[in-house]
Amino acid sequence: MVNLYFQPDAQLTVQDRMVLDILHKDYDRQKSNTLPKEGADSVDSDVKHTRFDSESPEELEEQALAHMKDLNNPTSSKFEPTIFVTRDYPDITNPLLRKYIVDPYVRWGRSVVRVDTDVVMLTHLFLYLFTSIPSALYLLYNFHWWHAPLHTAMQLFYMGSYTLMMHQHIHMRGILNKKLAWIDAAFPYVTDPLMGHTWNSYYFHHVKHHHVEGNGPNDLSSTIRYQRDDPWHFLHYVGRFYVLVWLDLPRYFLRTRKPILALKAGVCEVTSYAFLYAMFTYVNARATVFVFLIPLAIMRLGMMIGNWGQHAFVDEHEPGSDFRSSITVIDVASNRYCFNDGYHTSHHLNPLRHWRDHPVAFLAQKEQYSDEHALVFYNIDYLMITFSLLSKNYMHLARCLVPIGDQMKLSVEERAEMLRSKTKAFSEEEIASKWGKQFAKLK
Repeated sequence: MVNLYFQPDAQLTVQDRMVLDILHKDYDRQKSNTLPKEGADSVDSDVKHTRFDSESPEELEEQALAHMKDLNNPTSSKFEPTIFVTRDYPDITNPLLRKYIVDPYVRWGRSVVRVDTDVVMLTHLFLYLFTSIPSALYLLYNFHWWHAPLHTAMQLFYMGSYTLMMHQHIHMRGILNKKLAWIDAAFPYVTDPLMGHTWNSYYFHHVKHHHVEGNGPNDLSSTIRYQRDDPWHFLHYVGRFYVLVWLDLPRYFLRTRKPILALKAGVCEVTSYAFLYAMFTYVNARATVFVFLIPLAIMRLGMMIGNWGQHAFVDEHEPGSDFRSSITVIDVASNRYCFNDGYHTSHHLNPLRHWRDHPVAFLAQKEQYSDEHALVFYNIDYLMITFSLLSKNYMHLARCLVPIGDQMKLSVEERAEMLRSKTKAFSEEEIASKWGKQFAKLK
């Protein structure tokens, strides 16, 4: 038996393939006390990856770390910027395309973006400038029923990448060179409503609230009071966010003695809804539904589904640990298309860590992840983690688990039960015991 039940996707990023390969070798060594051999059980038998000559496990990890650092280092000859989410830079091999279009664009793009690796974010800004914005404007000007659903479908396709681009934006306070700070400050007011975000709400909720509370009892998006495999609990979780987040977030800031943040968050929410009302009432009601309202409804549902999956497994003994209240996902959708969003534990450990550095940080801290009983999954994204939980399909989740540390000793059935034990709702007495009485709603 091998630890990986599914063939890793060929679209995994180079870094993800290297991390997954090393984790697989760790498991194989634990089972056989020998290095894994090439063969049918190799996780990368049909997947391109970087090979190293060393036979020592320690040297393999050191070489992998060094290689990943070189890929991120603009001064290294191995440096690779990200230009597109769908295609890696070295895979663009047409010499004419490289010489006259791609390489000049990369050279110029590196001078425009804040971090040299992030040419992809400039690419996405151009993508929205030449597709989303013209399509929305034309729909508002001249509505057609054939155009409206196509526009919404296009926006749905963009939402994941856009939101995680903005995730980098709100943590770094921009994605472009600081000389272009005015563009960084301005474009979200145009693109956020098109992608289902209200103005600045992502920043206030995620940076100023969620990362402060860390899925604890004071976190408005906390999962700990919910049974995370119960559909009714999930519906209550989503419903409360839909209906009350505009009020709950300012109230939270007032309760924590941050009146300026309360005022800003409240004003941004109210003005966003006022804008939507004005567009619906005075501009074009039908177009407003497809351009703004449907994306808003889908985005808020998606954010809650994602956060549920990210924080569904909370350790019953140390629920306040970032290692034990969040997970790592090695998956195509989460990492290739959404800027390494799968490395959620790494992000909570250091919210300012650049997205390209997450695989490096994970590999460098691999032993600590093992010692802390962290959870690592592959071949599944947050959406499917949430769906698997709500259908109580723990066996599928167990098969998607990449066991590390003591988890390697468990059978797949034992892994399923271990995962089940981490989805139980915390009682108010347990919250008082783990976080303090001031956080519990005791009678």
